[in-house]
Amino acid sequence: MTMQDQSATEAFLSERARSGSAAHAEIVTTHISKVFVGEHAVFKLKRAVRFPYLDFSTPAARVSACERELALNRRTAPTLYRAVRRVVRTDEGALAFDSEGLLVDAVVEMSRFEQADLFDALALRDALTAPMIADLAQRIARFHADAEVSTRHGGVAGMAAVLDINDRSLRATGLAPPGEADELAARFRAALSRHGPLLESRRKAGKVRRCHGDLILRNICLFEGVPTLFDCLEFDEGLATIDVLYDLAFLIMDLLHRGLKGQASLLFNRYLDEIDEGGGLELIAFFVAVRAAVRAHVTGARAAEARGAEASAQAKEARDYLDLAASLLGEPRPRLFAVGGLSGSGKSTMAAALAPLLGLPPGARILSSDRIRKRLHGVRPEERLPLEAYRPEISARVYATMRETALEALRAGCAVVADAVFDRPGEREMIEDVAGAAGTPFDGVWLEAPIGTLTRRLEARTHDASDATTDVLAGQLRRDLGAIAWRKIDASKDVGEIAAALQMGEK
Repeated sequence: MTMQDQSATEAFLSERARSGSAAHAEIVTTHISKVFVGEHAVFKLKRAVRFPYLDFSTPAARVSACERELALNRRTAPTLYRAVRRVVRTDEGALAFDSEGLLVDAVVEMSRFEQADLFDALALRDALTAPMIADLAQRIARFHADAEVSTRHGGVAGMAAVLDINDRSLRATGLAPPGEADELAARFRAALSRHGPLLESRRKAGKVRRCHGDLILRNICLFEGVPTLFDCLEFDEGLATIDVLYDLAFLIMDLLHRGLKGQASLLFNRYLDEIDEGGGLELIAFFVAVRAAVRAHVTGARAAEARGAEASAQAKEARDYLDLAASLLGEPRPRLFAVGGLSGSGKSTMAAALAPLLGLPPGARILSSDRIRKRLHGVRPEERLPLEAYRPEISARVYATMRETALEALRAGCAVVADAVFDRPGEREMIEDVAGAAGTPFDGVWLEAPIGTLTRRLEARTHDASDATTDVLAGQLRRDLGAIAWRKIDASKDVGEIAAALQMGEK
């Protein structure tokens, strides 16, 4: 609910931001802000609103929020955020920036970037590429690793507070009938009780940090050519000082909501490739469900303010978020897929296509022997390793690490896709034993393709995690593979169709 008329401030900012011959500045409105986009600068105004989770109803509160926003966002976007500008009414009655007079409002001044470079705009154009998502995952992981640790926030109490806000705010929107709201609240409380010990152990282990807090596609842009996080949550330390996986979950949720399951899976897996968070895997679907419920009541509040077709569209989107939240509270579906084959057979491509289809969203944890080997040696996936990094004892360690990590993930309720050559009978037997130890279904897939196809694929590789060459392939071809009991697949067929058939258990 708006508490103060800001029309004079909005007219002032529109005039200051107006560029060239344009009659008006471009204005982007959210439920708590209005952003005035000019040719050379952007002014972000806090709307004079009060909700159960924030209060921007006074000029002093908005100044404080702007100062906090500037400091926090400079962690990830130091050149994007310029300054806090106070809007005052001078003795002459005019509005001005940073002059003597009565404080009316405050804004954060930012550098301008093209709205087309926002990640939500890129998503609409189907322009979120795999390298872009991988780069983003690396930057988020690095940000989380450097973020300030807190043992006073998060844990069971922090998540209980979020669930309480969600329940009260959802009921206020009228989006769900009372009976449905009661059932959803009960399911969330049951999940919280189930996950409570892990939430607390992660809090004590330093996994709760001062994160972004509002990590959705609209708050990421390509700035100066790189994925840049901005517009973090500044108005509530409790809502932003959270488990790092809960921070990541908002972005995963946003991708899933938009039907971008492949990108959600890639983000999830590349993040976990960067930072050791395997112990929190059982929380991912729960965290994503909570985030979907957050967006449901926020979007529902916006629908209540809108009119006509816009109100209907917002109400439908809020309902979609609510349905996504409910679907993520289902039983876990752990399952182990092993994808083997000679170098160049397309194992990593198959794993990436299969992973989003398995288990609860965002899908299976992909464990790649190539990436595990690079991580054990402390190098980036695209960096080539010397031949000695492929000695038998090192390869044995790589496969052992894969099995240990797969068992941990399966026991956490997460599906797993193990991606490796698996050209030795013992390696195939040991990965099957992992499924047995976890008590989960196992599917072994062996990809086959003509030697010419394998050779061409290897020769065409660039910036790949695999170091395999045609000489490596020649060595594999000379080796006795033993009897292969796994399902043999023609790797020249359409990957998406193969993955869908495998998911459904088709022969």
